[in-house]
Amino acid sequence: MSQQPPITGASLALLTLSLSLATFMQVLDTSIANVSIPTIAGDLAVSPNQGTWVITSFAVSNAIALPLSGWLAKRFGEVKLFISATLLFTLASMLCGLSSSLPMLVIFRILQGAVAGPMIPLSQSLLLANYPHDKKGLALALWSMTVVLAPIFGPILGGYITDNFSWPWIFYINIPVGLMASYITWQLLKSRETSTLKLPIDAIGLVLLVMGVGSLQLLLDKGNELDWFNSDFISILAVIATICLSFFVVWEITERHPVVDLSLFKERNFSVGTISISLGYMTFFSGVVVYPLWLQTHMGYTATWAGLSAAPIGVLSVILSPIVGKNMHRIDLRMLASFSFLVFAAITFWASSFNTNASFWQLTLPRFFQGIGMATFFIPLMSILLSGLPPGRVASASGLSNFLRVLGGSFGTSLSIALWDRRESLHHSQLTENISISDPVTSHALENLHSLGFSHMPSLAFLENSVSSQSYMLAVNDIFIASSWIFLGLMLFVWLARPPFAAGKASGGEH
Repeated sequence: MSQQPPITGASLALLTLSLSLATFMQVLDTSIANVSIPTIAGDLAVSPNQGTWVITSFAVSNAIALPLSGWLAKRFGEVKLFISATLLFTLASMLCGLSSSLPMLVIFRILQGAVAGPMIPLSQSLLLANYPHDKKGLALALWSMTVVLAPIFGPILGGYITDNFSWPWIFYINIPVGLMASYITWQLLKSRETSTLKLPIDAIGLVLLVMGVGSLQLLLDKGNELDWFNSDFISILAVIATICLSFFVVWEITERHPVVDLSLFKERNFSVGTISISLGYMTFFSGVVVYPLWLQTHMGYTATWAGLSAAPIGVLSVILSPIVGKNMHRIDLRMLASFSFLVFAAITFWASSFNTNASFWQLTLPRFFQGIGMATFFIPLMSILLSGLPPGRVASASGLSNFLRVLGGSFGTSLSIALWDRRESLHHSQLTENISISDPVTSHALENLHSLGFSHMPSLAFLENSVSSQSYMLAVNDIFIASSWIFLGLMLFVWLARPPFAAGKASGGEH
């Protein structure tokens, strides 16, 4: 592919659209089912807790498949692999919609997650390889918008479809998108297949990867629900994950044909960029998880309104990302990434001042301005981590970095919910220390409630509810304050990367 001239004009626009649609569809499926779990569980006659396997099964198989993208691309060719993955994803989506029992749905979600693995890294690699040399920054900008927006719109779209149609349609909507993306991409790239190598299968590395990553992902997904290491199941998963991943790293470093190219971490910019994007996404995703959960459980918001409050983050991101992509070659990418982390730190610090009397617009405004930071987050960091790599290593680098970013999102989800619960308990105990019948403030509050017609027990229940609400709000504020400090640390860390890594020299490779 690298010997052919870049695609231009309408064909380039069509290629961008088809690859972006496939990426959007795949990322959307990581979050679209979340709000539909109660409905799916009810229809399939299982408990909501059992219904969460619809999410977990996809996440585990997808996490395992992501780092395999580079090896698979070298074995079968990037174009064929992308088309095959997209078509199989479309088929799996249809089978998910047709499922009539939970075991059937979970099996097809496992298939869907596994075949989805190569789609994100290959969409990125194919875009970079076929864009004109001076527009690779724009290619990364357009690609990053889909990765940013899909998790935000997933819950909104999932809720709307479930409420107004039926849950199978959250999977059926993938069918026309997948078929169209596959057809357009094949027509444009069938003569641009990458070279292939018949590499031997690293069976030991593959088994260690499946067991290690699968155990780790299950641990993260089920940890909070099962009370972490108070559960024997979680403890066993932790032991398996630690042993398998430790042996996996040692094996892959010494293996002649590793299933995952860990030698990429010898590249300074790849290491700095990947760590920055993974920790940054983990911290960002913590807010994405806890914020709507707080709105729905303690602020009286419906799932739709909680989603609408979070959605404005996409507005400025969509507007500014192409501008950043076009002009990033004029600015040191470390400055752009630092600016992104500075914006994130400022917004999370702002969000830490929320209280239970905040209006919808007061809560939503920070999310709107956070879009400025999103526009300068993915694009420069992806350019930094891919800089200096030959075209043949882009798929491997993209697969590995995206795997660690997704894993960071899983860590962010689990840690934020666990931290939220623990900080709430701490604040609750601190707030209730001063509440007693003999306390003048408490007595005055009870008197006011009695004057409004509340009897003694309902008055105490009202006070308990108020204390609980304040405790959860303070716990949310704690998470946002901690996020601010992490973002400030990353703002400095990214300067360990070394130029050159201008957009025009990013690792899409010379044509």
